[in-house]
Amino acid sequence: MSFLFVALGGALGAVGRYFISLIPVKTEFPILTLITNIIGAILIGFIVGIVSNKSDISDNTVLFWKTGVCGGFTTFSTFSLEAFNLFEKKSYFFGSVYIVLSVAICILGILLGKRLAMLLH
Repeated sequence: MSFLFVALGGALGAVGRYFISLIPVKTEFPILTLITNIIGAILIGFIVGIVSNKSDISDNTVLFWKTGVCGGFTTFSTFSLEAFNLFEKKSYFFGSVYIVLSVAICILGILLGKRLAMLLH
């Protein structure tokens, strides 16, 4: 049964990621992937924050949101490919900025998500 919760959450996350990718943006910088990863980091931080404050949340609910939705929504593999492509095009500045922003802001996003969860508790 756990696989069903992960699959349903993954489908929802993937559709959300696809929806964001449809936003018309004209730039060489992979801003939509960065935005997706920031949202995903905030969401997973929020989920972890909620779960750590409530013991009555089922394992399947956690699997649905954390593994399913966040796993289907975030785009680390796409992030890695886009960073590689920037370096391959010798765009070292944008590649470096993209990596640093993605990692730093997503870590801050997890902190923000956990803090939001605490405010609601």
